[in-house]
Amino acid sequence: MKKIILFIILLFPINCFAISVPSNNAILIDQDSGRVLYSKNINDKHLIASTTKIMTAVIAIESGKLDNTVTITEDMTKSHGSGIYIKEGEKISLRNLVYGLLLRSGNDAALAIETYLGGHNKFIDLMNKKANEIGMNNTIFNNSSGLDDEETGNYSTVYDMALLMKYANNLFDFKEIDSTKKIIVETNKNVYSWTNKNKLLFSYKYCNGGKTGYTKKAKRTLVTSASKNDTNLIVVTFNDKDDFNTHKRLYEYGFLNYKNYLLINKDKIKFKNKKYYVKNNYYYLMTNNERDNINMNVKFYKIKKDKSVGYIEVFYKNKSIHKEPIYKK
Repeated sequence: MKKIILFIILLFPINCFAISVPSNNAILIDQDSGRVLYSKNINDKHLIASTTKIMTAVIAIESGKLDNTVTITEDMTKSHGSGIYIKEGEKISLRNLVYGLLLRSGNDAALAIETYLGGHNKFIDLMNKKANEIGMNNTIFNNSSGLDDEETGNYSTVYDMALLMKYANNLFDFKEIDSTKKIIVETNKNVYSWTNKNKLLFSYKYCNGGKTGYTKKAKRTLVTSASKNDTNLIVVTFNDKDDFNTHKRLYEYGFLNYKNYLLINKDKIKFKNKKYYVKNNYYYLMTNNERDNINMNVKFYKIKKDKSVGYIEVFYKNKSIHKEPIYKK
């Protein structure tokens, strides 16, 4: 085992306090590490209503066709519930359909997206494959809008939906669209003015995205994200009549009690043999009192792998949370 000197930035002590929320199901996670900071019935399956549209947007964005023009057909207009009210013969970019999907929760936008990208069966298959890829093990998609008046709706958990938002937030186009408060969209038939239904974008300065949802069966569902300084958080709640305020409370709890600690500082790590180095810093979100739970080991390979010669492994409560490759100069 090679010797290593690690420099850890320590922050000022902070005070932790307990919190409870009225949601049936709730979760607060760190966007960067995925660490769960607050949980309440996080693995219960539940109808998710229009928060479904986060996945619909992901599939549209990853199609690589955002700037293609979609010609609206009669079938694409046959939706009900919330809509952007597109018309047959209208020409609109796939990107603008995603704006209508996320900002106005357009069920017609969802229908137009799935039809343009191969039809219902193919699109739903893509949604479920992506869910499996992300690790959403307790999720099933049956439609692209979140409507649940069919034989079956879309079911997920707050944990799975947090994983989905974590994934989506790493897509530049999703982040750009989802954080938009208001946009004007012009087509060959209309000029639209869309304001985001996510009220938290307007009432909480740290909020930078999210998706609302509601049906009579699902009740209120809400997924949001927020960032303050270098801390990025995600909250998901199901069945909470005061969900916007609940999200604010959970964010304030997270921002007050948790800070990012620099565990691997690439500029200050020194090996006994100076010919080795690491490329990246590594931060982990935790409370001041949790620092004693961190341990680190260094391992060098006998045979060189992927250009690296070994790695620094970070443990929290003896559980591996990160491996940072070591390179030779």
